[in-house]
Amino acid sequence: MVADSDSKIAWHRVQLKRNREAVKSLETTRFTTGDIGPKAAAAPQGNIAELKRKIAESERCISEYEKRTRRPLTTDFKTLASVSWSNWDASPAQTRKDAPR
Repeated sequence: MVADSDSKIAWHRVQLKRNREAVKSLETTRFTTGDIGPKAAAAPQGNIAELKRKIAESERCISEYEKRTRRPLTTDFKTLASVSWSNWDASPAQTRKDAPR
C-alpha cells in the first residue's frame, strides 16, 4: 500500500483494517461457541453493529479523499475529456521557467 501524505486518511486506513479484523473475530467467536440464540447474540451484535458503522465511516472518508486526489485510471477519450485536470497536479510547486521549449 502507498503511504498517505494525509495523516487523517492514514488513520482511517488503519482503523478500517483493525475494525474489519475485530468484526471477523467477533463473528467467528460467536459461531464457534454456539451463541446463535437471540439472548446470547444481543451484546455481541451491538458491538458488531458499532464496528460496521465505524467501517462504513472510514470507507466513506477514504473514498472521498481518493475521489479528490486520484487521477482517472481509464484511458478512453470520453472519460478523460470529462475530468477536471486542474484539481490534479503531479508535481506541485514547480515552475516551468527553465524548461526547454
